[in-house]
Amino acid sequence: MNRYQWIAVVLAVINLVLVALFPPYDYVSAARNNVPTFDGFYWLFENVGGRQVNKNFQQIEYFVILLNAAIAWLLLNPKKAKPTSPVGEERKVDWQRVVLIGVAVNLLLVLLFPPMENFYAVTRAALPSFDGFFFLFGEHGARTIVTQLLYLEVIFVLINGAILWLLFKKTPTDMTDAQKSALARELMRARR
Repeated sequence: MNRYQWIAVVLAVINLVLVALFPPYDYVSAARNNVPTFDGFYWLFENVGGRQVNKNFQQIEYFVILLNAAIAWLLLNPKKAKPTSPVGEERKVDWQRVVLIGVAVNLLLVLLFPPMENFYAVTRAALPSFDGFFFLFGEHGARTIVTQLLYLEVIFVLINGAILWLLFKKTPTDMTDAQKSALARELMRARR
């Protein structure tokens, strides 16, 4: 493990502690038919009155932090030294790293702009409705987070990222002739 991977682990632990100390709260009001509506983040040991911790959203936060830490771990993994390229040859883009960065950014955006619905729709409908994506730290009025849609968003980002990562996986044809012959010699030695 290199220095940068340690930094990624420390940042992930700090984020996990902050999410535990400042959990997301929902406000439960009798005027709103006891439907919890997202109210914000409060200190864990504070008396918050008629609010309750939104466990579903907190679990998604933990999940995204751990996934982003794993992505950072992979991105910060030192690459083996590549053979020097002749002058004028372009540097190849590592598309797997680009996909990992894209997945991390998408997961952060999904958490910063969660799907929300009006509390009135929650009390009247059997299935969740959807009002739009709203900034997490902005004014929400009488809206609540639709955790079912949020889970789906996270799952689809991960599935799409995994498919793209596999599509950009380097094949043995990307190896140089010297690497191919060294691999063939090593396989021959392993067979004996």
